[in-house]
Amino acid sequence: MVGHVQTHRVDAIDQALSSDQAAMRLALAEAELALTTADVPVGAVILDADGSVLAHGRNEREKHEDPTAHAEIVAIRRAAETRGDWQLTGTTLVVTLEPCVMCAGAIVAARIPRVVFGAWDEKAGAAGSVYDLLRDRRLTHRVEVVPDVLAEESAALLREFFATTRAPRPAR
Repeated sequence: MVGHVQTHRVDAIDQALSSDQAAMRLALAEAELALTTADVPVGAVILDADGSVLAHGRNEREKHEDPTAHAEIVAIRRAAETRGDWQLTGTTLVVTLEPCVMCAGAIVAARIPRVVFGAWDEKAGAAGSVYDLLRDRRLTHRVEVVPDVLAEESAALLREFFATTRAPRPAR
């Protein structure tokens, strides 16, 4: 009987990983759309508890000249509007790059219980690389974090963008 239970657990884990990868492919498609406005290619989707897409977003900082228009923030705003509720309990946010401090704060404030991300952000990440705000026990809400889902695909898109599209900006 123990083997039977373990098989079901492994099947459930495999199914979750498969769902995370499928959702990450949607987020990667959003990230590619960010390229059309010269924005850093980061994309996000928010899934309802049943796995259906509630909202999507991509970086739109350049498009709107808005420093807060990160993919996660855009998706969170859309999800809250769609739901008619700022509390996004029972959802999963899937994003191609580890959330920054601002986005991690919005994730906690929106009560999103689960975040899946692709590439690590070693310069500004707030889900385990530089900071770990999402799992900080001092906060009122903690988040399950699932890193490294299609990480290479996410990182490759960013590397290509910074190598070919955006040259370093001169100091102001």
